[in-house]
Amino acid sequence: MSSTTTETRSERAEHEALAVLKKVSADTLAFPPDANANFDGSKYQRIQLTVDQFRFYKKHGWIKIPKILPPEDLKEINDHLDRVLSGEEKIPGIEIDPNLSHKDKQSLFSRIHQLHRRHPLHEKYLLHPRVLDVIEQLNSPDVLALQTISFFKEPGQVGQGYHQDSYYICTLPDTLIGAWVALTPATEENGCLWLSDGSNVEPLYPHDTREHTHNNKKLDGIFNVQHPSRFDENVNELFKVGKTYTEVAGTADAGDAFFFGGNLLHRSHTNVSKDSSRRAFTTHYCDARSFTTWDPDEAGEGEATNEKNILARGDTHLPFGKPRFGMPVELKRRMFKNSVAMPIDGKMATSNLTMNQKDEH
Repeated sequence: MSSTTTETRSERAEHEALAVLKKVSADTLAFPPDANANFDGSKYQRIQLTVDQFRFYKKHGWIKIPKILPPEDLKEINDHLDRVLSGEEKIPGIEIDPNLSHKDKQSLFSRIHQLHRRHPLHEKYLLHPRVLDVIEQLNSPDVLALQTISFFKEPGQVGQGYHQDSYYICTLPDTLIGAWVALTPATEENGCLWLSDGSNVEPLYPHDTREHTHNNKKLDGIFNVQHPSRFDENVNELFKVGKTYTEVAGTADAGDAFFFGGNLLHRSHTNVSKDSSRRAFTTHYCDARSFTTWDPDEAGEGEATNEKNILARGDTHLPFGKPRFGMPVELKRRMFKNSVAMPIDGKMATSNLTMNQKDEH
């Protein structure tokens, strides 16, 4: 089977899985709204970055944080994903043919988006305190949690071509940051990340029909991008930009994490190993004071969707969503003594915070 056929098959399966998820309403959720309410974050050693680490991130556009997840967390999420793929654990909207081989199941479901809206474990790792510690120090004390993706890359599975995450997840101002956590070892052989070192200085290359990639459209020399992420270098317009930078192989042990900004060019290659599966759990966040239209459960663009995403830390003057399964979050009220400001119908109103906020952090 050619790489093009494999890519098409994988993309088709992904789109089908997303289509099923979109049809699932909150009423069909199989877990109680307080499933994560007893999470105890005090058992984790908190992460404190240094000025040198901050400088490195700003200069290179990425940083690697080793062992962000401990072995027991890795076991928990990998065992869960095994059960999901086997069909042993059911999630509303995820229907897997039990007759498929384990390899085919992972190949067909090369990635699954937004399960934090369906399953408390995915919400837990989207809002994991050690991940949020890094996001808060690199990006903003006010954190809006936007996305989760579970990646399964089996031997022979093609990679993903050059792309910028902000092309897909639009925030204005553009404050997007991603966390890519290795759930299994990531090697050059099994298709690790490749980061275009320093390409965070690049503008966001826009799509001419997408209004909210417009912030750099007036630059002389900017060009329209219609095929980001395509593995074919003759099709992906960003290849000519990415190849001008030195690429760094994002090799990682299980539990290591890469954090990188939304404009950083990155890609991955085909898994050419014989028997090494590469798994990763990816999450995205932005400054909670940025406007966003991100909501993959809805096809429309242009409408504000901040209220559909989770305020994970800090404060905001914009609407926000709460954890669906009761995961404790650390909110810090700065604008008002007992409330957070929220604009409603063009007027400033206030809404009390009731989400296990911790003012001391």
